[in-house]
Amino acid sequence: MEKHEAPRIPFNLHNPQTMTIKIALADDEELFLEGLTRLLSVSKEITVTTTAEDGTALLRKLSEIEEGQFPEIVLADIQMQPMNGFELVEQLRKYYPDLRIIILSSHYRNAVFGQMIKLGVSAFLPKNSTRESLLNAIRSVHETGVYFSPGDHRMLLEYVKDKPKKHSIISSDELSEREIEVVKLICSELTNQEIGDKLYISKRTVESHRQRILEKIGARNTVGLVIYAIAHEIIPPSPYLGSV
Repeated sequence: MEKHEAPRIPFNLHNPQTMTIKIALADDEELFLEGLTRLLSVSKEITVTTTAEDGTALLRKLSEIEEGQFPEIVLADIQMQPMNGFELVEQLRKYYPDLRIIILSSHYRNAVFGQMIKLGVSAFLPKNSTRESLLNAIRSVHETGVYFSPGDHRMLLEYVKDKPKKHSIISSDELSEREIEVVKLICSELTNQEIGDKLYISKRTVESHRQRILEKIGARNTVGLVIYAIAHEIIPPSPYLGSV
């Protein structure tokens, strides 16, 4: 596989207060890519900053894009050539760890879902999703870092049930009381600012707690944190999953 010396992005990608959500698209089906671009472009909330016919092309374009146009979210297919979605996600996580990733795929089943969760994607949707479902996913990923569609509920619970102790090398007992509070509030889909307001601490302190928690439990993003919280019974699965 071709190596990409893509630069890390030093600025903060995710600001829920920004005017529009910047999106990059990658799909090797030309008609689907054009249709998805048109569908998203009619929304005043979204700006499609770049499109690519495969993962390799997307990585090249991201390395060349101007700072002001760098996407906050990537929507990509799994089945692409020469670089498929799994390889693309690994490269994006390596070079752009703050970039959020939504996978759209015809291969919507447990095994693929579990693998994508482990790789650190923020959402996984079938290609036949409705426009409103897709927009809801984009909004949620932009604001909270994670989205679970109703179709994900069963797969997530089965994934947690099958591998409850493999998501972290530590138990929940090793998190402090404050860290557990933060985990619960993150799983309630509050922003860092809202969590800070609720706990009477600064947004920066919340960000520090979040990063330390992710490092402790070995999670890559909010999705992994939610899985950890369910597996270790910090939050009950049904109320949380039923709300998204």
